[in-house]
Amino acid sequence: MNYESSLEELKGIGEKTKVIFEKAGIRSIGDLLSYYPRTYKRYEPISDTAQAKEGEMLAVYGQLEKAPVVQYVKRLQIVSAAVCDDAGTISVRWYNMPYLRNTLKKGAHYVFFGRVAAKGRRLILEQPAVFQLEQYQSMLCELQPVYALAKGLTNAMITKAVRQALERVDLSKEYLSEAIRKKYQLAEYDYALEEIHFPKDDHHQMLARKRLVFDEFFIFTLALRQFKERREASPNHFHITETPLTEQVIQKLPYRLTKAQLRVWKEIERDMTGGRIMARLIQGDVGSGKTIVAFLAMIFAAANGLQSSLMVPTEVLARQHFDALTEFLCIQELPFTAVLLTGFMTAKEKREAYEKIASGAADMVIGTHALIQEKVVYRELGLVITDEQHRFGVRQREMLGEKGREPHTLVMSATPIPRTLAVILYGDLEISVIDELPANRIPIKNCVVNTSYRKTAYQFIEKEVRAGHQAYIICPMVEESEQIEAEDVISYTEKVRAALPEDICVKYLHGKMKPKEKNDIMESFLGNRIQVLVSTTVVEVGVNVPNATVMMIENAERFGLAQLHQLRGRVGRGDSQSYCIMMSASDSSKTKQRLEILNQSNDGFFIAREDLKLRGPGDILGVRQSGLMEFKLGDIFTDARLLQDACEAAEELLQEDPRLELPQHMILRKKLQYYMSNELKKLNL
Repeated sequence: MNYESSLEELKGIGEKTKVIFEKAGIRSIGDLLSYYPRTYKRYEPISDTAQAKEGEMLAVYGQLEKAPVVQYVKRLQIVSAAVCDDAGTISVRWYNMPYLRNTLKKGAHYVFFGRVAAKGRRLILEQPAVFQLEQYQSMLCELQPVYALAKGLTNAMITKAVRQALERVDLSKEYLSEAIRKKYQLAEYDYALEEIHFPKDDHHQMLARKRLVFDEFFIFTLALRQFKERREASPNHFHITETPLTEQVIQKLPYRLTKAQLRVWKEIERDMTGGRIMARLIQGDVGSGKTIVAFLAMIFAAANGLQSSLMVPTEVLARQHFDALTEFLCIQELPFTAVLLTGFMTAKEKREAYEKIASGAADMVIGTHALIQEKVVYRELGLVITDEQHRFGVRQREMLGEKGREPHTLVMSATPIPRTLAVILYGDLEISVIDELPANRIPIKNCVVNTSYRKTAYQFIEKEVRAGHQAYIICPMVEESEQIEAEDVISYTEKVRAALPEDICVKYLHGKMKPKEKNDIMESFLGNRIQVLVSTTVVEVGVNVPNATVMMIENAERFGLAQLHQLRGRVGRGDSQSYCIMMSASDSSKTKQRLEILNQSNDGFFIAREDLKLRGPGDILGVRQSGLMEFKLGDIFTDARLLQDACEAAEELLQEDPRLELPQHMILRKKLQYYMSNELKKLNL
């Protein structure tokens, strides 16, 4: 058995179970072993019911007084029971687990382990796990892995499969040299993989994580360096010359470009007319005006007889960019044609778009991942632009580039990353920074409050809606499973609906909705048919909704500062004053210090630098920069030192063996190929 082996080689996994695993992106043994726990559960020593305190975990060994009772409340099935021990009685409650009514027997003794919640004056043990006494005692003081789940997939199913895979896959073949492991104090790979899933204690888990995060950054850096090497060897095949047209377009704009925008535009113009193919990143804070610079580059390409494409991560954003570009071309009276290409278009619409692209009738193409499907053939693609780069992998960007004769590449990102890290993460690209906001931007007003402010926040949202505006509310992350995350958004939406008048339309959005559902919700929000959108961080890379003036973020302490800044950037895009309400349920001084940085500044790059200073190696399973570069374990802020070490090690290795041709690097070469193939799996290609 090896990394490419099918899951069906494991005992207990047949065709139906395999499909369930695939919902979580686990398609092979390699996927399974790299499906790391998102946290670990520690089982507490058994206490009695008198020790129950709100918000704390409790393990109690007691007897069921009566058989469990099932109640139906809207979409929920609530199972209730009472547990008694020598110290007293405590209520227990489960949601959407009706089978427990038949599993748990009246008069029987069990260990119940869960978090204590308060309902009025009563304390309730919510959603507790249930064990036999001997079973629970055997798990005390151990770290138990907790995995992210998909519908139908349980933690026990993953745990059992991982244990089997670890026993049957040969992990003894180490691909990092002893010299590298010694220099950077790294554990061996087989030890790391065993301990990340089933750690003996916190120390072993930290050693395992360090090695695997190093691996992620190391392989990523090697992939980038290979990509960069091919880029640097590519001459500029296109005869592109400067044209007065772009200067005329700039002069006709209803506003003046900032000095930063003009500087970056000149860098792009110089690249595209130079001797080598352009490979450039534009880093610019939310609202800094990256899109107009991209439009100028597309016009520049069209003026030289070349096609350009702009790939963005969502259907709604693609359509919005397409509408904006079409309107822009019309106002500027430019003789160029733009077409839209997305997965939701009808077969006829796609066929017409393919024909225009292939014939050259389309000068500019805007779309989603549909742009890199095999059916898309360009007549003369000279410029490729990807928006919100951290949503696209290295291989996807390369695939889009392969659609033309090694076209110029422009990457745009609003994610604030300190330059020291950006140089590593975008190692195949030259970096331009738009570090200046347009003069007419109205700064967002921020406030950090505790949960007692929630009622006032709802009243403020109602006031803004009555003034004709809209609001986002970001739900707290719910960690038990992806399915529960969706249910939590739904139940939270009900709370918001109850708090606001009935004529205010409140809808929800989460990552597990079908693409068409998500698209319809965002279209409705864009058209102000929805006034309040309750969402997970799926809106982080969203659309431009100038009418949205309020961003309320629940449990703000659970997010990294850079991600909070990204979320805040969903508002403040129109002419009206906008507000960001960060609600924190934490009283810790460290949390308050972090959030105060956001409260005092709207500068994304300053925030990113401060985030980097505040977060250290101790934040092992702490705040995540969700979505950022999409490393499985690594966090570019918490693990900045490891990122730099991995980059240094990769550079040294490539100096010794640029093409990884030496026999001792055979395993590493295969691992790199496996990584690149996994990049394709992200798009199901």
